[in-house]
Amino acid sequence: MKFKLFLFPAAIFFYFQSSAQQFIDKGTVEYQVKTNVLKTLGSGMFADIIKDKLQQFKTAYYTLSFSDDKSTYKFSDWDNGMNQFTRNWNKNDESGFWYFDFKDENCLIKKDFNSSIINISDSIPRFNWKLIPGESREIAGFNCRKAQAILYDSVYIFAFYTEEITFPGGPAGFYGLPGTILGVTVPRLYTSWIATKVSLTGLNEAAVNPGKAKKTMTFKEFTALVTDRTSDMFSSSDADQDRELREIRDRNFWNIRL
Repeated sequence: MKFKLFLFPAAIFFYFQSSAQQFIDKGTVEYQVKTNVLKTLGSGMFADIIKDKLQQFKTAYYTLSFSDDKSTYKFSDWDNGMNQFTRNWNKNDESGFWYFDFKDENCLIKKDFNSSIINISDSIPRFNWKLIPGESREIAGFNCRKAQAILYDSVYIFAFYTEEITFPGGPAGFYGLPGTILGVTVPRLYTSWIATKVSLTGLNEAAVNPGKAKKTMTFKEFTALVTDRTSDMFSSSDADQDRELREIRDRNFWNIRL
């Protein structure tokens, strides 16, 4: 009899524990994307001319829509507190579009480069993430764990992901963790992505698709295109200025690539 009495409360405990632990595989996430644009300017005559017109931070909102193994990520709106000059700074951000299919392991990314929309269609590249034990924070009501990765040998990425949302994606070109990425910081881009709201209702699942793209290129072809068109754009005969211009060029490349 004692054995039976033990089983009953144990069964009740595990039932409610499993009921409380909900794993989400569809919904929408709103991200606030914040960039310190003054730090991206560097120094020099051009920076001196426009820095008084720019606000320190450029802030925008983007929406990730995901269902099962697919997602889209695109621009939603600018922050109301930004002036028009700051909104127009790199306004081509509004044209960015990311589609990922993690089941078939392919993606379609649309980017505005030199006033032309470039369509990148390729297999999904891999991030070499390292999970950081013992570090966590709450974002948009979800408990998140920390991870980090390095791109191009020197670009550190710090991310926070939640295992409560099983979709392995995140904002922009960040993905590949055992849960949805709700927070990202890339110090060398002076940019952070942070989830402000997660919604589990109202998702139009039919809208989670890549749409149409007439002409596409691979990541390798896109990298060659960007490198070719920017090789002489940021250069100077002065060694110190040349170094700074190359850093600005690199930041532009990383921004375009992500």
